[in-house]
Amino acid sequence: MKKKIRIAIVGVGNCASSLVQGIYFYKKSKKTIGLMHPSIKGYKVGDIEIVAAFDIDKRKVGKDVSEAIFSLPNNTKIFQKEIPKLNVKVLRGPTLDGVSEDMKEYNKEFKFVENKQKPIDVVEVLKKVQPDMLINYLPVGSEKATRHYADCCLKAGVSLINAIPVFITSKPEYSSKFAKTNLICVGDDIKSQVGATIVHRVLTNQEPNRSKLRGMLVQNS
Repeated sequence: MKKKIRIAIVGVGNCASSLVQGIYFYKKSKKTIGLMHPSIKGYKVGDIEIVAAFDIDKRKVGKDVSEAIFSLPNNTKIFQKEIPKLNVKVLRGPTLDGVSEDMKEYNKEFKFVENKQKPIDVVEVLKKVQPDMLINYLPVGSEKATRHYADCCLKAGVSLINAIPVFITSKPEYSSKFAKTNLICVGDDIKSQVGATIVHRVLTNQEPNRSKLRGMLVQNS
């Protein structure tokens, strides 16, 4: 069994911030409250090691991941302030459709501000650092960008966890390619207790589930 699970992150946003904070929160406190599975085949949260990160925002690119996760436009709750320097700089990935046109009129505190550097060669980086898997935390709707990183994983021999609702795992054209190369491809979304996906799913059922939604919100308030 390997001592560490080496991961690369695409999109150093709020989800990535929560992940990194969580790694060091549980590593430091040794608590298991909030974890569905404190240990999986002997691996624990503290065994996760970040070896690469990609983003397009000028306030994050070039910074150590430990600093970038607290940079704008990130605004998620900070529950673990003390993050050691990871010696992993955020690299300028390709934008493609990772920035919505609708965000142009937003205040800089809430929108992405593109870095002007030339995007790096993702495949080259993945081959160099050799992560066990890449986690896709791109903005929802980044269809082209998600496919690009999935293709990069296949070329570099890296497994993929697709944490946004852009269909990759459920597409035979991708799932079969990952299977043929003995790589893992899972995801097509992640869900928190009362995150956007869960709330949206309940609301689409409208009236029949109104009381259920109310109960969920009260329980988690």
